[in-house]
Amino acid sequence: MSEGRIPRQFIDDLLVRVDIVDLIDAHLPLKKTGANFIARCPFHTEKTPSFSVNRNKQFYYCFGCGASGNAITFLMEFNRLDFVEAVEDLAAFVGVDVPKESVSARGSPQKKDDLGNLYQLMEQATAFYTDQLYAKAGAAALDYLRGRGVDDQLMREYRLGYAPDAWQSLSGRFNSQALLDTGLAVRNDAGHAYDRFRGRVMFPIRDKRGRIIGFGGRVLDDSTPKYLNSPETSLFHKGREVYGLYELLKKNAKPERILLVEGYMDVIALAGSGIDNAVAALGTAASQAHAELLFRFSAELVFCFDGDRAGREAAWRAMEAVFPCLKDGRQVRIMLLPEAEDPDSLVRKEGVERFQARVRESEVLSDYFFAQIARGLQLSSLEGRAQLVGKARPYLEKLPAGVFREMMFTRLKTLSEFNTLDVSKNESTLNRNARLQSQRDKTRMTAARMAAALLVQNPCLAERSELREIDWSTLIFSGVELFKNIVEVIWAQKPATTAVLLESYRGSDDEKPVKGLAFLELLIAPENIENVFLDALAGLLKQSAENELERLLSKKVLTLEEKESLRKLLALKK
Repeated sequence: MSEGRIPRQFIDDLLVRVDIVDLIDAHLPLKKTGANFIARCPFHTEKTPSFSVNRNKQFYYCFGCGASGNAITFLMEFNRLDFVEAVEDLAAFVGVDVPKESVSARGSPQKKDDLGNLYQLMEQATAFYTDQLYAKAGAAALDYLRGRGVDDQLMREYRLGYAPDAWQSLSGRFNSQALLDTGLAVRNDAGHAYDRFRGRVMFPIRDKRGRIIGFGGRVLDDSTPKYLNSPETSLFHKGREVYGLYELLKKNAKPERILLVEGYMDVIALAGSGIDNAVAALGTAASQAHAELLFRFSAELVFCFDGDRAGREAAWRAMEAVFPCLKDGRQVRIMLLPEAEDPDSLVRKEGVERFQARVRESEVLSDYFFAQIARGLQLSSLEGRAQLVGKARPYLEKLPAGVFREMMFTRLKTLSEFNTLDVSKNESTLNRNARLQSQRDKTRMTAARMAAALLVQNPCLAERSELREIDWSTLIFSGVELFKNIVEVIWAQKPATTAVLLESYRGSDDEKPVKGLAFLELLIAPENIENVFLDALAGLLKQSAENELERLLSKKVLTLEEKESLRKLLALKK
């Protein structure tokens, strides 16, 4: 969660203010059935509706795929947003502002108003750079772009510009401290600020909401560095952003696949040829964070690299980074270009259709991985096959549990002829046992499960005096730690609804079991809920007392305190 950025109380109040039925119905038409509202699940393909929304609990659950959560979770999953973005969208839905704080590059708290000023400065700087591109000073930059086939429409779409070759182009126009905060200015040893970008074609970098968060600048001569990016700031974290994503999503919110290329000009040149699904990493290697970001918008990623040695090394690093992201249903391909070609030159030489065919026919990650890992090994020998297992296994163990992981281990077994390599078999057994245990749990309604589910679904029950009087040290039953934790969280947070309570568990180890309790069908009339809860609680106390009595009776020597406890328990049993 982001309590450090968005006050927890605001998030709780927001969840109370919103009606999840109205929210989801605005994205997905719902139909009322009994106490719930239903629809076909937006998170998996199905013919009959299994997606259920409960207005009282402010919670949704899919009986088909298990997707569940509150209003924030729905926006995160449906619109592929991160937590902060989902809270901001939810706040906009109910018409309130988010009192958000951030941490500046200098480590001090930065207010929302300050961030707004920085975004405004980035917008103004972009407008200045654009004006300079079409001014006399930008003639060489304009010629360079047009020589690369970038027409005026593309320049406007990507808001390209030019930073004059001068030390103080921005400093005389904008606040010096704000320029330093956004990385547009640098301070020298003497304490004087000067422009970071000078004599460069400017590529504004936008986040998913279209806000300018940083810049990339390219020189027009042979000076170095060829490309210069904004530094890390309160607005810009290059390891978590890619260039061109905003423009891509503006044209297609759910692309069939996303092509990750190496540079700004690759993205723009491909867009100029009608290939609108390309993005680029921002001067860093493709990372797990990049992959997770892109997988939110498409189930297939294609990593496109130059065919030279540097490109091949980059492809391998990208493959390593993406392994932990490869859940079932996701696919990665590796596309190595012919030597001395980049995406722009290849499209011009072969045409758009052939380039798109190369993308579709590019090597799937599994084939690429095993081809690379087996390179130089003599698989006809026992030693070579043993080396293959030794090299491949550490990578495969990074894969998330699922069908793809099992199939990768199966392929390794086939290639190595190592039939006792049983990781995939063990995974399958563990997963099957987990599913069977889950099914058994669902059919068994113990007093503990009933009491915990009623608490989660009706947090107000935690105020009953019977709970306040419990001696937790004597409460012994399966699930007691979770039950106690739920009670303590409700006492501490005082959540008004189940949705607010669930938010307290976001990202915790107990999130999944608490979600399971939230949508457990109890079939209890509202007027009977309190009595059923008290009966279940009484059953737990009785069970714990019996457990304690059995423990004391089995002891040969008792302390004075234990003797007193035994006396009381025996008296209660009469």
